[in-house]
Amino acid sequence: MAGGITDTGELYSPYVGLVYMFNLIVGTGALTMPKAFATAGWLVSLILLMFLGFMSYMTTTFVVEAMAAANAQLRWKRMEKRKDDEDEDSSSGVSDSDVLLPDGYERAETRPILSVQRRGSPNIFEITERVEMGQMASMFFNKVGVNLFYFCIIIYLYGDLAIYAAAVPVSLMQVTCSVTGNHSCSVGDGTKYNDTDKCWGPIRRIDAYRLYLAAFTLLLGPFTFFNVQKTKYLQIMTSLMRWIAFILMIILALIRISRGQAEGHPSMAQLSGIRNLFGVCVYSFMCQHSLPSLITPISKKKHVNKLVLLDYILILAFYSLLSFTAIYCFRNDTLMDMYTLNFTNCEIINVAFIRYFLGLFPVFTISTNFPIIAVTLRNNWKTLFHREGGTYPWVVDRIVFPAITLIPPVLVAFCTHDLESLVGITGAYAGNGIQYLIPAFLAYCSRKDTQLVFGSGTVNKHLSPFRHTFWIVFVLIWGFSCFVFVTANIVLSESKL
Repeated sequence: MAGGITDTGELYSPYVGLVYMFNLIVGTGALTMPKAFATAGWLVSLILLMFLGFMSYMTTTFVVEAMAAANAQLRWKRMEKRKDDEDEDSSSGVSDSDVLLPDGYERAETRPILSVQRRGSPNIFEITERVEMGQMASMFFNKVGVNLFYFCIIIYLYGDLAIYAAAVPVSLMQVTCSVTGNHSCSVGDGTKYNDTDKCWGPIRRIDAYRLYLAAFTLLLGPFTFFNVQKTKYLQIMTSLMRWIAFILMIILALIRISRGQAEGHPSMAQLSGIRNLFGVCVYSFMCQHSLPSLITPISKKKHVNKLVLLDYILILAFYSLLSFTAIYCFRNDTLMDMYTLNFTNCEIINVAFIRYFLGLFPVFTISTNFPIIAVTLRNNWKTLFHREGGTYPWVVDRIVFPAITLIPPVLVAFCTHDLESLVGITGAYAGNGIQYLIPAFLAYCSRKDTQLVFGSGTVNKHLSPFRHTFWIVFVLIWGFSCFVFVTANIVLSESKL
């Protein structure tokens, strides 16, 4: 995410890419969505979910367009460099046969006449190299824009880590405190526990939470100081567990509703819940920062925008199914911040293995993602402060950067375990910037650069369907309006307390 051009990796079909994108988007945010739906009302929630899904799709096409423009720029620079090298070789008496050219696709790039390429051959916009968002920002933004980009993505990753650091101890506290407190089936029954309630003997629930947070930090924190590689099979296992858990929750809720045991009576609209719902929805549609890793390896990209649209429609349907079954199955006041914990109640499912699997599901899946996100954040810090040609002292590289990566989110998780608020604030602020503002600016700046380099008649083959400047302006106005709305809502809510 922070780096520049990286290896494309093994190619896969468009439909495999569709599955990968689905798995990336549907993650931790989905577990907090049922509570947010119940808080804001089903009609408001559905309308906002559909609108934000549409907005996310639009900005996804902006990022794909910018990726194609970045590939064209890089390809053009290489061609210009080769032309200059050939001119130097010919002037120094070196023959064409002495000049070694790269094989395969890059050799073919030198064959077309440069003037033809300048008029915009479709091939020059082919997405063949993975150009991360940080590199695109460096190519199309000025220095201030690049720094703002890294600031935004660093804040988002901090929020991600804080959510992960809180979600695991919360799940462990809820499950183990219930077991040791002799009410192992009461976690999701609507009983409200205070942080000061007893967990194990004299140990309070908040103490148990902080003990689990300390253990989580000691076990997974050290990975921040090293590189995390070769996680392919671990990611496959966690993806499989995630889908088993989601399908189980939907089926169990539907069974309870079909038996007439549903207790939910959701309202149509509660404006007070929109702030958190907005943040949760933005967070739950987040994929823009990972698009270069997802889109570039797709073997055939001709209909990539249509495939992405299909993905968003499927995700929208899935979120709606998960949330509606939840708000009609459970009363609003019994829905937990982490939806999986509603299924640790014996009345919902009397199979102990399934109860513990769902209750501890976030522990397994989130724990595998935490080191990866932490290393990504650490690398973003390094890139932000990187000096051309300079290197960091060992202490700064191996101690300072990992420390400033790990300590802040752990401190946030120590102070609060309100997952709905953490997800809502992360999505509403940093998520807003990454999902709306940065893609819109990338599309605008890449279009200007493309016209400057290749001429006004050049057409990017991956140009967004939302090609009119109106859509970019609309996204920017929407993004900045969301900042104002969320901030005003928070200030007014605090002033009423």
